[in-house]
Amino acid sequence: MMTLEKFEEAVELVKKVTLRTKLVYSEYFSEQSGNTVYLKPENMQYTGAYKVRGAYYKISTLSQEERDKGLITASAGNHAQGVAYAAQLYNAKATVVMPTTTPLIKVNRTKSYGASVILHGNVYDDAYQYAMQLAEENGYTFIHPFNDEVLATGQGTIAMEIFKELPTVDIILVPIGGGGLAAGVSTLAKLLNPNVKVIGVEPKGANCMQESLKEGHIVTLPGVDTIADGTAVKTPGSAIFPYIQTNIDDIITVDDHELIVCFLDMIENHKMLVENSGLLTVGALKQLQCKNKKVVSILSGGNMDVITVSSVVQNGLILRGRIFTVSVLLPDRPGELVNVTKVVAENQGNIIRLDHNQFVSINRNSAVELTITMEAFGHEHKDTIVKALKDKGYNPKVIPPKNLYL
Repeated sequence: MMTLEKFEEAVELVKKVTLRTKLVYSEYFSEQSGNTVYLKPENMQYTGAYKVRGAYYKISTLSQEERDKGLITASAGNHAQGVAYAAQLYNAKATVVMPTTTPLIKVNRTKSYGASVILHGNVYDDAYQYAMQLAEENGYTFIHPFNDEVLATGQGTIAMEIFKELPTVDIILVPIGGGGLAAGVSTLAKLLNPNVKVIGVEPKGANCMQESLKEGHIVTLPGVDTIADGTAVKTPGSAIFPYIQTNIDDIITVDDHELIVCFLDMIENHKMLVENSGLLTVGALKQLQCKNKKVVSILSGGNMDVITVSSVVQNGLILRGRIFTVSVLLPDRPGELVNVTKVVAENQGNIIRLDHNQFVSINRNSAVELTITMEAFGHEHKDTIVKALKDKGYNPKVIPPKNLYL
C-alpha cells in the first residue's frame, strides 16, 4: 500500500540518486493561462527523467537474491535508464527491452549505464510482452515501469518536493502513460492536502487512462498514435488504477500539434529541452477552467535525439507561421525573379529556398512556377507578405504545411 510512511521512506532514499529540481516560475505560461504557473523540471535529473526515483526505490526493496537473479524491464526509454542506473549502483545485471521506435539517445544512454538493450516491437506493449517472456525463461526479476505500488511510491516523491517549496499549490498537472507517476503523485498529494487538485494529462492518441476511467475498468486501446513516445501506452496499470480512480480529479488530453508549439515555447522562454511526453502538462495549461490559481506542471523528462528535435522545431516554426511556402506563376523572362524577391525583401521576408520550375506549362513564355520558402515573424507577418505579392499581381498560393519541405 502507498502510505505516508512509505512515501517518507522513499523521499529519503531517492535523494541518493536525484538532483534537486527546484520549481521554476514561468512568467510566459502564467500570462498565457491566467494562472500562476510553476514548472517542476524533472527533465534536469541525472538520467534525464523522473523515472530513476521509482526504479531506485523499487530495487532498494528487493532482496539480494532477487537482485542476483538479474533484473529485466520493458520501457520506451526513461524507465530503462532509471533501472539501468539503479542496477549499476547495486552491482546488478540489467536487461532492458525497448520498442524499435525508441529515440537513439535513450537507447545509447541506457547502454552507457551497463544494461543490455534489446529492441523489440513498435510500442511499449510489444516490448513488455517480450520482456515478460524473457523473465520467465531466464528467471529474471521483472521491474515494471508503472504497474507497481512500490515503484509508484518512489515516483510520488515529486509531490513531497512540490509541497515543501509551494505549500499553497492549488493544482498539480501530471503526465500519464501507464499511470505510475500519476498514481504516486496524486496519492501523496491528497495525503498532504485533500483539497489540492491533481489533473492527469494524456496525449489524445494514447488516452488509455481516460477511457479506463470513463468505463470504470481497465481498457486496452486498439492502437496508439502520438509523438509523445514516453506515454504511448495501450493498457494502463491495473495495480495502480484504484489509486488513479480515487485521487485523480480529471484527465485532460493534448494533441500532437499543441506539443510541437509547446516545445518551441519552452526552448525560447525557458531555454529548456523537454521531450514531448514531458510537455503534456504545459499543453494542458490552456485547457484549465480556472484563473488565478497556483499551478505546478511536472516536466517528466527531456531525453530527445537530435533528429527528433530538428523535426519538432521545423514543424513548430511552420505551425507558428514563421516558415511558410508560396508558389507564384510568372513569365519566363529576365528580371521577373528579381521583381518577386524584391517584394519579399521590402516586406522583411527572408528567403531560405527557391525552386524554379520551367515545365509547369507548355508555353514557357506564358508562365513558369516559382516556389518560395521563407521566414516570417508569425502569421500576421506571413499574411502581409502574401498580400504584397497579391497586390503586385502574382496571385500567390500558400502551400499547405503538410506539403512543405526544407
